[in-house]
Amino acid sequence: MGSIRILWVDDEVELLKPHFLFLEERGYDLTPCNSGQDALELIKRERFQVIMLDENMPGLSGIETLNEIKISLPNIPVLMITKNEEEELMEQAIGSKISDYLIKPVNPNQILSALKKLFQHKDLIAERTIRNYQKEFLNISTRLLSIRTIKEWQDFYMNLLYWEFELESINNKGMMEIFKTQKKEANHLFARFISSNYKNWILSDSDSPLLSNNLLRRKVFPTLKENERTLFLLIDNLRYDQWMAISSLIEDHYQKQEEVLYCSIIPTSTQYSRNSIFSGLTPYQMQKMHPELWVDEADEGGKNLHEKEFLEKQLKRLNIQISVDYHKILNLKDAHNLLKDFGNKKKCDLITVVYNFVDILSHAKTEMNIIKELAPDDKAFRSITLSWFKNSPLLELIEKAREKKYKLIITTDHGTINVLNPQKVIGDRKTNVNLRYKKGKSLTCNQKEVFLVNDPVNYGLPVSNEKYIFAKNDQYFIYQNNFNQYALHYKNTFQHGGISMEEMIVPLTILNPK
Repeated sequence: MGSIRILWVDDEVELLKPHFLFLEERGYDLTPCNSGQDALELIKRERFQVIMLDENMPGLSGIETLNEIKISLPNIPVLMITKNEEEELMEQAIGSKISDYLIKPVNPNQILSALKKLFQHKDLIAERTIRNYQKEFLNISTRLLSIRTIKEWQDFYMNLLYWEFELESINNKGMMEIFKTQKKEANHLFARFISSNYKNWILSDSDSPLLSNNLLRRKVFPTLKENERTLFLLIDNLRYDQWMAISSLIEDHYQKQEEVLYCSIIPTSTQYSRNSIFSGLTPYQMQKMHPELWVDEADEGGKNLHEKEFLEKQLKRLNIQISVDYHKILNLKDAHNLLKDFGNKKKCDLITVVYNFVDILSHAKTEMNIIKELAPDDKAFRSITLSWFKNSPLLELIEKAREKKYKLIITTDHGTINVLNPQKVIGDRKTNVNLRYKKGKSLTCNQKEVFLVNDPVNYGLPVSNEKYIFAKNDQYFIYQNNFNQYALHYKNTFQHGGISMEEMIVPLTILNPK
């Protein structure tokens, strides 16, 4: 407390001696100053933690002094003291980023309270957050054991993210480690839940929850109205927590009509989940009904080159007669071209845009050390996503869509998880390369640690004489050759394809232009 130095600027500062004595007895170090000009000279020579500034002074006024202070020290807290309660003056002061203001006459306890709010606010919040989480810890653990439906899992995941954001904000490493252990246990039980229920969802479409293959049919197409143009935006690889980070920027232009969480099919990878969204089919059904469009993992060529055709065939199958314009954004040039031409096709009912940046970012973290350093954990990955989105052509596209009164529907195909736990697997040369699931005729692994699928068709997967294994929680599969080298290389990278809340529980939001 003794290290906190206060510069008090008031043209009648000599009258404030009782206030000075009161604060000094409580460990504050005060420096008096009787003009704005002298204050500006002092802050050039000395370091202060807070400035108390009288609004009504001869020469440089309080507001003028404040503006000059903020040029030199933009982050220093300033407490404004004023006789004047006029709204315009308060707006000026608040607009200049004061931390608080007090109305004269002030008593020492008011000042002490304002200072405590400044310097102990974070500590008080941290104490309250820790106390609240400690109370909630047992409730979360108990709730985990009683979850029976995917809706309950989705609600639980939302609550878990709330506590993750709260604990991250106070930067308490001990509590975060406790939370991570609890989250890991939740993912373990979530994988058990998926293992027990997923097959029934796939075999009985009428009783299944909202999944990739019924997403458009159940949620998107019913919202399309005559003479109402819609922008359907699929941001590849966007987790729900990343959506929470960027959604406030979108809500400057749009208001939410509805937000739901749905469940990505497995494997949680583009070839399966995104194609499933646009086709309205499981991978098995795509292979059976559209063999000319389905590309198997062992085949050469891109695995997601036919999304537009899949979408058109789904619309035809459902007898939905609307005009569709489809765009896939893989780089800045694609994005700028779309921005330039957006809205020119006035008769188009549904503009569909697949935007690939987040997927590129997650893969870049695997291969680029600089990205690994910038995004070592979930919190930093959210921060990078937000920074990108603020300055991206995608936000410009959303702004332009609002100007042209488009309804906006935003979703993703799957999420990702930060992998930490390598699992040894042995496969033949035709085994796929994904780190979170493997498909092959001969797969050897610790079967207790994975979700094994021996009958792919019953899980909506393509017909083959191969089996699938899916990683759970934060596992990732590494071949036995050079195991340690590759385990280290891929550790703490964001991967998808397996079973976790982060990969499978993902958002869809419907918004109307403001």
